Amino acid sequence: MAKNMKRRFDSKHRALKTGEVERPDGFYMYRWTDRAGKRHSIVADSLEKLRKMETESATNHLEGIRSEAAAITVNDVFRVWCRTKRGLKDNTFQNYRYMYNQFVAPDFGKNRVQKLKKSDVKQFYNLLIDERGLKVNTVDCIHTVLHQVLQFACEDRYCRTNVADNVLKELKKAHNFGESKRKALTIPEQQLFQRFLERENTPYHHWHSIFTVMMNTGMRVGEITGLRWEDIDLEAGVIDVNHTLVYYNHAQNGCYFNIHTPKTEAGKRQIPMLDIVKEAFIKEKSYQAYNGIRCNAVVDGYTDFIFVNRFGGVQHQGTLNKALRRIIRDCNDAELGKNPKTKVLLPRFSCHSLRHTFTTRMVESGINLKVVQDVLGHKSITTTLDIYTDVTRELASREFENLDQKLKANFDSIRTSPESTEETGENRT
Repeated sequence: MAKNMKRRFDSKHRALKTGEVERPDGFYMYRWTDRAGKRHSIVADSLEKLRKMETESATNHLEGIRSEAAAITVNDVFRVWCRTKRGLKDNTFQNYRYMYNQFVAPDFGKNRVQKLKKSDVKQFYNLLIDERGLKVNTVDCIHTVLHQVLQFACEDRYCRTNVADNVLKELKKAHNFGESKRKALTIPEQQLFQRFLERENTPYHHWHSIFTVMMNTGMRVGEITGLRWEDIDLEAGVIDVNHTLVYYNHAQNGCYFNIHTPKTEAGKRQIPMLDIVKEAFIKEKSYQAYNGIRCNAVVDGYTDFIFVNRFGGVQHQGTLNKALRRIIRDCNDAELGKNPKTKVLLPRFSCHSLRHTFTTRMVESGINLKVVQDVLGHKSITTTLDIYTDVTRELASREFENLDQKLKANFDSIRTSPESTEETGENRT
């Protein structure tokens, strides 16, 4: 029967294979049926291009790539990823959605997944930095979600490899972006900050308690703003960290507060109170009683929060960081007013810098690494070790600077001493 089948040719007298057709408009089409009985077709403006596409389709079939993958865009995959993604806290998930919809979906997201190359992702990131002026931390966040979406596409057989692999790392090298290290306050800076907050004749004295607790517990901002009076035991000197307060833009009803479990399972912990922390809690209670401040906020059934504003509402991280900027400005103005040549001024820092400051003080004091990990609520000891390495490197550098100054001072005193001068004179004689 096969011998009796008539061979077909195109208008240029080239033999056509089974499934190939030359259309009246001059385009070529290849049609086939998959194992599931579904019909597929591809079209090209030349027989050469068509056969190249046939080869790609055959390779995709052998490697398990979906036959419909050619038409799937990054945005298509993202929509499926959103419907199936589990295990993320809602505020994290909403942040991912915002980053993707704001920066990826309008242009890059329209690309077909199967056609994407590593260079396309590089060009996209370069455009975000060079033309749109995004900071590397923002691009890092965009990369986090885009990489997950493309990985999902690989696992769901829409493409072979994740073209976003290692792109951000290479980008940082190309742009000479170093790893941004969080800076802790030095001991003199910390003392200056503490002294300024303790002054009752400033408009910032009411911030004393919350920043003191922040700087001397290593707790995350949301853990502190979410603290309730029932979470602390002043007699036993223990803080029970079992939830965190978050504020973010929800899929519905906009921005509002929620109570979440801690960032990781290790985040559920008990932290011993230093005396300065215990005093800060007592002062806060007295301050609120004296000024008639009561907590009026109820968030997911949680109430009686320790740190509230003058209206009884919970504190917002943005408000705290704004307060820090004003404190830094006025503290430095006061110091420069007393001594224009002062060497100790407050650097610009955020709430999270105070967590890092406490971590630094613990490491400098030689506290056991496992204890540091438990107090900070780190899931992995690697995170703690990274901080430990940075702190000890800086500490070693400072210690060697001090040693160098002492040795120079000793050498100078020996060189200028009378005995040294007499010996020098005798030797010359």
